[in-house]
Amino acid sequence: MKYSETHEWIEVKDGIGIVGVTNYAQKELGDIVYVELPQVDKNIIKGQEAVVLESTKAAADVYSPVSGKIIEVNTTLNSTSELVNTSPEAKGWLFKVLLSDVKELDELLEDEAYKAKFL
Repeated sequence: MKYSETHEWIEVKDGIGIVGVTNYAQKELGDIVYVELPQVDKNIIKGQEAVVLESTKAAADVYSPVSGKIIEVNTTLNSTSELVNTSPEAKGWLFKVLLSDVKELDELLEDEAYKAKFL
């Protein structure tokens, strides 16, 4: 996994990235009550808002850590948004993206660097 400074994670396999928010981010947000997912087939640019999470505290934007085309969203979150809280780095993933530039991954933080900076 790699991490952005805005607390998104991405795990890439065969040019497809699975994106979600970090455990740190979900703790800061509090209980997630609604997830506004992006549209499948939408092209997205690194740093662009991709998802909106609404919690009991506030609404927060989730930014794409890479550029590419959204190929799948986690529709399970439409009925069980709490997965973002209970399993943020596994079952609570948000979307899958077909990367347009794998070099963008080099700009993200490795696990130890992320933990050292934010935890």
